[in-house]
Amino acid sequence: MPDWLAPVLAVPGLGWMVFTIAAAGVVRGFTGFGTALIFVPVAGQFLPPADVILLITLTGVGSTVALLPRAWKDADKAEVGLMALCAVLTVPLGVQAMQALPETSIRWVVTAISGGTLLALMTGWRFRGTLGRVGLGMIGLAAGLIGGMTGLTGPVVILFYLAGLKAARVVRANTILYLALLDVVVFANLILAGLSNPAMIAVAVALGVPYVATALIGQRLFDPAYETAYRRIAYVVIALAVVSGAPLLD
Repeated sequence: MPDWLAPVLAVPGLGWMVFTIAAAGVVRGFTGFGTALIFVPVAGQFLPPADVILLITLTGVGSTVALLPRAWKDADKAEVGLMALCAVLTVPLGVQAMQALPETSIRWVVTAISGGTLLALMTGWRFRGTLGRVGLGMIGLAAGLIGGMTGLTGPVVILFYLAGLKAARVVRANTILYLALLDVVVFANLILAGLSNPAMIAVAVALGVPYVATALIGQRLFDPAYETAYRRIAYVVIALAVVSGAPLLD
């Protein structure tokens, strides 16, 4: 057995995490969202928050890199830069909160954010206004804080930015680019805080294989005629992850 494989196989809950990231990949492939909402609540049952954040940040690198060239071309870089600059200010606060709070409290925060986001998605609620510089800054601040604390970088962007009035092509490109930058900021702050775990880096590589494979499957399965059905399936999978990850018995 290779030396690097032993610590990977020794990670608690590895089988469940492989299954979960594979399911998340399918959902991401045919809906475009949901990876962290599915993976983070489940992984939090087995690993400390810092390791969960490290995993979710690194696992998506492959898919993000594949999407970045087009996103870079279409994105409003000044807008993304403003949000990223604000996130730089709050990610360290989120990491500090994650270190200071008990693990059970972090899991409750994850449950609340994931459950609230799911409810908003199911009911069709989105922010429908126009975002100025202040609004964009608030999104950056909030996403940075939540991402540093829990690894859930997407909910604020999904609810308050994707539903904006700008062209969908630009908004989606901005979102892809911003979340990619946010992952880099979160990862850098974990390293600066001494929370990088070499074993988790190896696990992230191992999880990245089924994740990318199932995301491609989900993309192939997608048919616009059945988008409503796909979203309902995604909501069920997210709900199962949220319920299973809630620390009800801790």
